[in-house]
Amino acid sequence: MGEDANRELSRMWRILRNTKQMCADRGYLLTEDEINISLSDFASQYGDENGSPSRAKMAFTAAPSEAMQARYTPIARPGATEIPQAEIGTIHVEFSGDASVGIKQLKQFAQLLDEKNFYTGIFVTAAKPTASALKIIPSLLPTIMEVFNEDDLLVNISKHELVPKHILLSPEEKRYLLTRYRLKETQLPRIKIDDPMARYLGLRRAQVVKIIRKSETAGRYASYRWAI
Repeated sequence: MGEDANRELSRMWRILRNTKQMCADRGYLLTEDEINISLSDFASQYGDENGSPSRAKMAFTAAPSEAMQARYTPIARPGATEIPQAEIGTIHVEFSGDASVGIKQLKQFAQLLDEKNFYTGIFVTAAKPTASALKIIPSLLPTIMEVFNEDDLLVNISKHELVPKHILLSPEEKRYLLTRYRLKETQLPRIKIDDPMARYLGLRRAQVVKIIRKSETAGRYASYRWAI
C-alpha cells in the first residue's frame, strides 16, 4: 500500500469512528465494538483492492435507544386521547467522496432517506457542498438531513478538555426547568443550531441543552441554553 493510500485510510478510519461516536452520544444504538473499530479491521472491511478506503462501504444505520425516544417525545396536550409519538427514528449515514457536491447529490440522498423511511440522514462529504445545495436542505422534508464535511469529523470536539458536557433535556425536563425558575424559554441564554456542539448533538430549534462545567469552587455547575 502506498503512503498516500495509507494516510487516507487512517484519516477515514478516524472520521468513521468519530461519526459513530457522535451518533452514539446522541442516543443511537451502536456497540463499543462498532464505534472503536481498529485500524486493521477498518482496512479489511472498508479498504478496496488498492488499499484505499471505500466510502460507499462505510455507510451505516442505527436505531434510537429508548432513552433517546423519551427525550424526543412531546408532552401530551391536556385532554388529548392519543399518546404522543417520539419525533425521532432510524438514522442513516453516508460518506461521499465526490469532487464536488451540489443539489443533485443532496436530492438523491433525500430521496433515499424518504424511500427507506429513515427519519434522519447524515451526509459526510469530502468536498464542501455548494451554497445553493445547502440552501435546499430545509425544503427536503419530511426527513431531517445534516451535512458534515469530513474535516469537521477528524476530531471529536466533545472530547476536548475545554468543551463542557452538553446534555439534551427532554420536553418534560424542559418544562420542569422553566416552571421551577418561573421562566419563559425565550429568557434562557441561547445556543445557535450551527454551534459546533449543537451540530454534534443534532439540536433542533426550541430544544434546551444542559451544559455542565467544572468549577474550582463549586466542583461542577450547570447552565442551560435554548437552541435557536
